[in-house]
Amino acid sequence: FKGVAMGGADVVPGVSGGTIAFITGIYGQLLDSIKSVDLEALRLLSKGRLNALWTHVNGSFLLVLLSGIALSIVSLAKVLHFLLEDYPIQLWSFFFGLIIIAAVSVSREIRQWKGAVILSGILGIIIAFFITEVSPAETPNAYWFVLLSGALAICAMILPGISGSFILLILGKYAFILEAINARNLAVIAVFGAGCIIGLLSFARLVSWLLQKYHDTAVALLAGFMIGSLNKIWPWKEVLSTRINSKGEEVPLVTENILPGEYMTATGMEPLIVQSIVFMLLGIGIVVLLEQFANRKDNKAETSAV
Repeated sequence: FKGVAMGGADVVPGVSGGTIAFITGIYGQLLDSIKSVDLEALRLLSKGRLNALWTHVNGSFLLVLLSGIALSIVSLAKVLHFLLEDYPIQLWSFFFGLIIIAAVSVSREIRQWKGAVILSGILGIIIAFFITEVSPAETPNAYWFVLLSGALAICAMILPGISGSFILLILGKYAFILEAINARNLAVIAVFGAGCIIGLLSFARLVSWLLQKYHDTAVALLAGFMIGSLNKIWPWKEVLSTRINSKGEEVPLVTENILPGEYMTATGMEPLIVQSIVFMLLGIGIVVLLEQFANRKDNKAETSAV
């Protein structure tokens, strides 16, 4: 179910699967499992020691999690696009509340607030804000660029706060990849998947190393990414330009954040402020409940150990 939640988040431009991994308490385990796909894993594979290999790479965890992500991307893509088209304010409000409390939750892991830690958090906010402000580009559909897109997108997907699908949107490959998935274009999916594997195996090691060597600075940077990404998730937007999707429909491409009071004037639609607040609180409440559940589980485990 955590994999399904991660996959669902990754489909939405502006929401990161890494944020969901952090919220649900599997971020560290995910990085360690990815990092375990190393030379030792290749040695075990070459010797045919499949059971040892499975244990070494935490195979059960990765298989179940990745299956959930894949299932979600294939099955929830249409549902999330329906919600984005018909209930955008409610959906963005939910994610807005979820990411606000996630940033607060991640910040609690900082042990000492020093100057470098604060600067790292500010840098994370600036980087994420800048990424959300970049306009989508026209790029080639050649396999080499699809490979590169996969590597860059997966790096963003495992970073809390930075959306892999939004990186694809900036690279001009979001609609192209989504269409390939829906049309079961195996060649494009395979090349994109190879890029994801390359990016995942290399970038996960860097993030894991930063968390081990510079824990507080790295966590502040990740929390900053989350806060900066709120610029993309603001529920009230005015469409500045559109694009034609794979179904020939006109959909928003570039948007601008506006205040709820300006929303009706700009769009002719109700800002739904009360519903927005309710869905923000729902997002916050889900994270709080998940944290309480995780804390109870940890306390029971410690009691059993004693």
